[in-house]
Amino acid sequence: MDQETISQSDTDVFNERCAKARCRCCDTVGLKPVLDLGMMPPSDRILKKEQLDEEERKFPLDVGFCPDCALLQILETVDPKFLFGPDYMYFSSFSQSWLDHCRANALDLIEKRGLDGSSLVVELASNDGYLLKNFVEKGVPVLGIDPAPRQAEAAEKIGVPTLNDFFSLEVAEKLTAEGKQADVIIGNNVLAHVADTHGVVEGIARLLKPTGVVAIEAPYVRDLVDHCEFDTIYHEHLCYFSLTSIDHLMRRHGLYLNDAKRLPTHGGSVRYYIEKVERPTENLKKLLAEEKEVGIDKLPYYQDFASRVQVIRQELSELVGKLRADGKRVAAYGAAAKGTIMLNAAGLNSESIEYVVDRNVHKHGWFMPGVHVEILEVEKLLEDQPDYVVLLPWNFSEEILEQQAEYRKRGGKFIVPVPSVRIV
Repeated sequence: MDQETISQSDTDVFNERCAKARCRCCDTVGLKPVLDLGMMPPSDRILKKEQLDEEERKFPLDVGFCPDCALLQILETVDPKFLFGPDYMYFSSFSQSWLDHCRANALDLIEKRGLDGSSLVVELASNDGYLLKNFVEKGVPVLGIDPAPRQAEAAEKIGVPTLNDFFSLEVAEKLTAEGKQADVIIGNNVLAHVADTHGVVEGIARLLKPTGVVAIEAPYVRDLVDHCEFDTIYHEHLCYFSLTSIDHLMRRHGLYLNDAKRLPTHGGSVRYYIEKVERPTENLKKLLAEEKEVGIDKLPYYQDFASRVQVIRQELSELVGKLRADGKRVAAYGAAAKGTIMLNAAGLNSESIEYVVDRNVHKHGWFMPGVHVEILEVEKLLEDQPDYVVLLPWNFSEEILEQQAEYRKRGGKFIVPVPSVRIV
């Protein structure tokens, strides 16, 4: 889809899709239309050079709101085996700030829950073992569960036992039959990814000890909407949670949201603490009241979101176009999922962006989905000194700008697109 206003026929199709959609949380049929980003490639399906001439699979990326349980969600479900199979290249260990964040969470849980050699910590979507290794170092038994084979293998190599599978009720029942029950279940940025939401939550309820706790992190829909973080909407992210919608979901499975903590990660997230006994903290009551006050459970809160998205798309496209017309060279930083969405949404392909750099060595020599911009090593910025760099993982902007102090000292400038397009 280009930068023009969506045609009436597109709008009609979008409205019809919403009317027929079933809510992923409460099963209500009929969602309210919020945002249509058009046809998009899966955001993490980077391409090899020989694949550039092949037809690339794209899927509708549109968002609806459930007025009954307040869940914002995409309408399309792409086969998770296609999204998270052998070509899935996301490795968590390439951001130091994220590693520090996760280590602090692990140490906090060890202290507050009194975890020791008799405990069991299970992480869903454990990736390359980056978080669980902190428990292993303290002598706390762990089990990682992750469907991506490369990441599971990397975790095993650093001493993190990992089940290479999608977590489900069936997997939970198999583990409990083996005598395994978890004192702590961790899920960082995973609940929003799963197509079988109820199966996963039921599996969590089955695997959790009666006295156990679930610590789930997910991007916060309030930050998504308030800061116009539309590039965090992609096919891997099926749901965009609020405390209100998480509370609805957990109660359906005999679990209770008892506390929550707002976090700065991923542009604004929440860590939800969930147990089998209902005992909400005063902090949770306050946060739920705030959501009610801003209207997070009502459609009007979301209605100007789409128009603000169109402004960012257009301004970024026009800025890069003007710079190129003036003879400036433009690259990008960060071959992350949100980068795929931003580049495709703004129509910035290999004719506009010379290359994108990334610290993940597994991605070097590959190409960004949809726009076919080549991914190179970060050192390329200093070797080549392009005039401008579009900073795609803006949630790590402070860390990246500090890393690239020398590039900036030499006169290089970054373009940060969210929450509004600006040059730094």
